[in-house]
Amino acid sequence: MPDADLQNPIFTDENAAREMLEAVRWPSGPVCPHCGSMEQITRVGGEKRSHRAGLLYCNACKGQFTVTVGTVFERSKVPLTKWWHASYLHMAGKRGVPAHQIHRTLGVSYKTAWFMMHRIREAERDGTFAGPIGGANKTVEIDETYVGGKEANKHARKRSGVGGGPGGKAPILSLVERGGKVRSFHVADVTAATLGPVITANVDKATYLMTDGHTVYPGIGAKFAGHGTVDHSAEEYVRAYFWHTNTVENFFSIFKRGLIGTYYHVSEAHLHRYAAEFDFRYNHRAALGYSDMDRTKAVMKRIEGKRLTYRRTRRAEEAEASIPF
Repeated sequence: MPDADLQNPIFTDENAAREMLEAVRWPSGPVCPHCGSMEQITRVGGEKRSHRAGLLYCNACKGQFTVTVGTVFERSKVPLTKWWHASYLHMAGKRGVPAHQIHRTLGVSYKTAWFMMHRIREAERDGTFAGPIGGANKTVEIDETYVGGKEANKHARKRSGVGGGPGGKAPILSLVERGGKVRSFHVADVTAATLGPVITANVDKATYLMTDGHTVYPGIGAKFAGHGTVDHSAEEYVRAYFWHTNTVENFFSIFKRGLIGTYYHVSEAHLHRYAAEFDFRYNHRAALGYSDMDRTKAVMKRIEGKRLTYRRTRRAEEAEASIPF
């Protein structure tokens, strides 16, 4: 119910926005980001209200903090209402939302909007995975795609050394469990030496792998419970309903349409964050029971322990050529 969601006071009232973030981040009560204590925390305040709203004091380590300390939002001057609004718009659009739209909708500068979106993507990114996907009686489809490059740019990009794919394109590897989740990786190249460690580290050995006929996969597939292929070069796309890679190809369709139709130019330095963005929305899709607001709250739970500075982010982008579409 998008209309009902947009009436939520977290988008207009700073106290409501802070209280909701506290509830999402600390469902069992405040946790000190300095020492991890939960037992001796009090709210700082009084009749004069000289302290900023939401300030807490830890009697265990004598430190002060708010709900944004130790998160990707730390030291941000953007109001929490705008962080909630930007995150919601980011989650409501299946193919993403451009920074220019955030700039216009929220009334912040384009520079601020651009950095806000990268902070949200950083929150979406998995630092470490809880465990492998797949398992007994489960199928994981694996495929690679190449990002970027109009025909006129390919030779120039190849000379510049940007990207590890044909024409200097940037390769993306995705692993999709049928009916489950996806994990995507920006890889250096599409070789068995590069893809093998990624696949074996992220897919349960009891899984049945499904790929196309690329020559890198048979040796990797031999380490799993089974390995099926479809021969796209012979125009074979589905065999007996089971043998296909349509799930991962559908994911690539959403991913590439988002890059082409929403973001237009993507720096290879940040490609892993864009991949994390599309992974996150897919892994919290409506088919798995998530609404737009559920996805928004889910990303807010992951802001802890992540920092991203504008200077470091911009410097990384300027060091590499952007990938045009």
